[in-house]
Amino acid sequence: MHPTRIMLMARGKGKTVPIKLVSSAGTGFFYTTRKNPSRCPDKLAFVKFDPVVRQRVLFKEAKIK
Repeated sequence: MHPTRIMLMARGKGKTVPIKLVSSAGTGFFYTTRKNPSRCPDKLAFVKFDPVVRQRVLFKEAKIK
């Protein structure tokens, strides 16, 4: 009998890109996350907590430089 061999297949590259969510309060605070541009081509916008102003504000998508 031959020993069992496990074939490992190469995995494709992920389609997600890193983005930055910048606070619209103008504090300069930001969150980073990833998104799949083929599934969600428009800009993201979330209401999240900004610890600088200690309020929930709108965060809009920006590119990571």
